[in-house]
Amino acid sequence: MECVIETLASNVKFGRGATREVGQDCKNLKAKKVCVMTDKKLSKMSPVQITVESIRKQNINYKVYDRVRVEPTDESFKEAIDFAKEEGFDCFVAVGGGSVIDTCKAANLYSSNPDAKLLDYVNVPIGKGLPVTHALRPLIAVTTTSGTGSESSGTAVFDYLPMKAKTGIANRALCPTLGIVDPDHLITLPERVAAYSGIDVLCNAIESYTAIPFKKRGPRPEDPILRPTYQGSNPISDISCLYALKITAKYLKRAVYNADDFEAREKMHLASLFAGIGFGNAGCHLCHGMSYPISGLVRDYREEGYDEAEPLIPHGLSVIVSAPAVFQFTAPSCPERHLEAAEAIGADVSRVRKEDAGKVLRDTLLKILRDIEIPDGLNALGYTKEDVPALVKGAMPQSNQEQRRTPSMPIHYCDHINIYKKETGKNEI
Repeated sequence: MECVIETLASNVKFGRGATREVGQDCKNLKAKKVCVMTDKKLSKMSPVQITVESIRKQNINYKVYDRVRVEPTDESFKEAIDFAKEEGFDCFVAVGGGSVIDTCKAANLYSSNPDAKLLDYVNVPIGKGLPVTHALRPLIAVTTTSGTGSESSGTAVFDYLPMKAKTGIANRALCPTLGIVDPDHLITLPERVAAYSGIDVLCNAIESYTAIPFKKRGPRPEDPILRPTYQGSNPISDISCLYALKITAKYLKRAVYNADDFEAREKMHLASLFAGIGFGNAGCHLCHGMSYPISGLVRDYREEGYDEAEPLIPHGLSVIVSAPAVFQFTAPSCPERHLEAAEAIGADVSRVRKEDAGKVLRDTLLKILRDIEIPDGLNALGYTKEDVPALVKGAMPQSNQEQRRTPSMPIHYCDHINIYKKETGKNEI
């Protein structure tokens, strides 16, 4: 079995005004031609304007790509990749949330290996999950939301339209060279964006903290390059996750409802970074695995604060909608950790029995969700019982059953089902 963990995290710069140093950062990286990647809305806002001005002051050539799609798809990835291939950039700067940073990671990965096919590096079983053996260009990730933690992780997630399911690429090579966490960018964050990005922090941290321990993954790979990015819960990720949970529980509601509460929004920015470090090494499980078809099969749902013309279920909402039920289900596999997570987000667990761990975490989480007006259940997102087979079908590609596991594959979402059966002696879910 595995006995080694390999920590992954970007070099991170945190603080007000950090974005103003991007031009100098590019100069120090010897950049000659920079791709500034963002979306249509952000391209007209101060984070991008500050970034571009900083690069311009250093007399560095640059081009702005502003066609990133919120909740990217294989098609939007390919469009960004083609742009990067055509222009021949030697440095990338992503300015935005997880969608922008993930798209920029993909553009960097594939433009630096032009012969690679999209599915070459995509996670098994949808893609081939090949190791990345070529050198990528430097990538600076300027995050403008407090949720995904993509500025400190080696993951890029997208909707794979042919299967109507989300998947992604998880590899250390994708980790940004530098992550910039500048709290100044959060002042204009819309209320619902703050809510759904913030709740993503909560789910990232709980899933990572309750993920299968890294020592239960195996066998140990013969070559370290085959060690997965998502390794399972481990002491280093645990510290980051618990910190993120405590900060989120304290500041999330304030950050959602008061854009002028700079302290709360700054703290959520920091919590997102720590959760990103946590899940970037440990990995998530069922909530994220089931969120992919929830967002991928959307019909008519739209959210205030998101300007996409097409229907859209924000990532944080698609993740959190199943979380109370998921954590009640997974608790028997590791009740102590579920209780510790519940305590970190405000529960009094001093007299709670282990067998009640799932219920306590569920109820504590539900209170937080109600406090920030998160829609309750799949029905609120437009789904009915008739949609269950399609949702299950969309979630199953995320499964990593023991008989399919290879050393290069990460700890994946549905492994919790196997652990649940083993720990409880039950054969049915």
